[in-house]
Amino acid sequence: MKRLVTVVTGAGTGTGAATCRRLAEEGHDVVVGYAEDADAAEEAAEGVRRSGARALCVRADTSVSADVERLFTSAEKQLGPVTGLVNNGLLNDAGLSGPSAGLADTDPADLRRFVEANLLGPLLCSRRAARVMTPRGNGVIVNVIPCAATPDAPAHHTMTNAAVEALTLTLAEEVGPGIRVNAVEQGKTEEVAAAIAWLMSPDASYVRGTVIRGTGGR
Repeated sequence: MKRLVTVVTGAGTGTGAATCRRLAEEGHDVVVGYAEDADAAEEAAEGVRRSGARALCVRADTSVSADVERLFTSAEKQLGPVTGLVNNGLLNDAGLSGPSAGLADTDPADLRRFVEANLLGPLLCSRRAARVMTPRGNGVIVNVIPCAATPDAPAHHTMTNAAVEALTLTLAEEVGPGIRVNAVEQGKTEEVAAAIAWLMSPDASYVRGTVIRGTGGR
């Protein structure tokens, strides 16, 4: 039986690392995609290996198409055909040069970084995943959305979150029914990881174009 091979971006810490562990427990080999912290990524990979699964760490800026290509090519060469993708390479205000602010007070360079990480990254990774999954007629993509697209959030948050939700719905139609595309909104780390693992599993075989909102009703 062929092994499941799942690429997880932003996998070194938090939701990404928890998702790696949970998927390993469910029988996935995991590509730990990370942007900067190699030590954290290797720690996440060790957690995967302790569950008896294979792990590969690959540094990649998901907003750069050449990096995305290298991420997937490395996965395919060392672990096998990619069967799943978790888009979790997210940037929050803590990753910007200044303090959290509304649109009018956010530096344009920070806005560009925010859009590239939170929207262009999922677009490029989903594009690459779809290219390998479509000929096989199967695969799973799960997008992690930082928070709900609500009017009380900063405009750049709301825009990218709404865009990723729209990407989830439209890509599900574009590549379905064989390839399932869904999303999970951020909430409690372990619960989000469990939701992602469920969406990746055969138990969710009829679920596509769905956003699971684990935000405690907020």
